[in-house]
Amino acid sequence: MALSPRLQPAVAASLALWHDMVAQKDMARLPSILRDDAVFRSPMAHSPYASAAAVNLILTTVMQVFEAFAYHRTLVSDDGQSVVLEFSARVGDKQLKGIDMIRFDEHGKIADFEVMVRPMSGLQALGAEMGARLAAYLPAYKASPSL
Repeated sequence: MALSPRLQPAVAASLALWHDMVAQKDMARLPSILRDDAVFRSPMAHSPYASAAAVNLILTTVMQVFEAFAYHRTLVSDDGQSVVLEFSARVGDKQLKGIDMIRFDEHGKIADFEVMVRPMSGLQALGAEMGARLAAYLPAYKASPSL
């Protein structure tokens, strides 16, 4: 029988902080766990958004958009530096399920944050609300498609 993978200590500390911020709906400490070159991969955009500023802006905004947000499961990679967090939420009258795939560096800083959402109606509601709030800001953070 194989042992369950364990998070690296720095990753565990950052993930605990992440969960605390989400529970408090207060993202003020988020910059402290973001790499300067962090990347956000949106379920609505082909190209990722690059920089800690972009990731902070997006995640801070989405926590304002989501209602009844809750995490349900955590899956850990074999190297203990990545997690997949299953969640559910509501945007307006649309229910959605999704996953956050977060890769941390060896110092526990978020290097890559990718989100997948279903069903399409929930994704569309999320995209419309995020677009209404961030459309004027996000183009400046677009990374090259190769990231």
